[in-house]
Amino acid sequence: MSSPGLTLLLLLMATPPPLQPSSLAPPDTPEGKAAIVGLILSALERATSFLKKRLPEINLDGVVGFRVLEVQLKGVQEKWAWDPQLQWPSLRVGKLVEKLVPLLHRSIFYLKLSDPKYLREFQPIIQPGFWKLPHAWTSTDASMVYPTFESWDSFSEERSDSCLVQLLGTGTDSSQPCRLSDFCRTLMTKPGCSGYCLSHQLLFFLLARMKGCTGGLFCQGQHYMNLFCANMMDLNRRAEAIGYAYPTRDIFMENSRPSDGALD
Repeated sequence: MSSPGLTLLLLLMATPPPLQPSSLAPPDTPEGKAAIVGLILSALERATSFLKKRLPEINLDGVVGFRVLEVQLKGVQEKWAWDPQLQWPSLRVGKLVEKLVPLLHRSIFYLKLSDPKYLREFQPIIQPGFWKLPHAWTSTDASMVYPTFESWDSFSEERSDSCLVQLLGTGTDSSQPCRLSDFCRTLMTKPGCSGYCLSHQLLFFLLARMKGCTGGLFCQGQHYMNLFCANMMDLNRRAEAIGYAYPTRDIFMENSRPSDGALD
């Protein structure tokens, strides 16, 4: 499956042209923070309206992105509830969650019509409670960036999907979750990957963490996530340096999904 980057894409589509720096108060002031919060919430509200209008056309990858957004909004609401200065934005976030939850519930109906097999295989990751916020944000380590990136012809979305299904335990063989074939071990830990291969490697270990996989290779899960995040950040910097020219723009959005818990 594609990584849950659709949310970011929708936000970029829905966000109005950026304001000039002079039109915003400094971000380290209460006024500046309030302005930034307002811009972000307005973009999220437009993205949710977009979801409502296009709900019959939504695919599973998009639902995953909005499910992650729901979890993040609830986390923000819980944190802001303790700050008197953020009570109004907190209420606004709460209303947004109230709109989003029933839309996500209704999306299952359309997914059953469009691709029931895909839904059956990946339904666990769109269920309430699957996604959890990281306990802490981490900074990427530039020393973990690969000296060179390799092209690896063995990678394909279909092969990646088969490994994710194996991890989730939702295949037709009724296997237990967290199992790992030699092929998937090689695919998901191959060094030097870039592009979609790299983001799918991170997604694999992220799903393993959400699923509670801890034995064997998954004992090193945090190491691999740190490694992949560092290289994704490096690729994003390269994309920024060339003005997000095609096809780096799509990779940039893929790498910028809001679920990996990494900061520059």
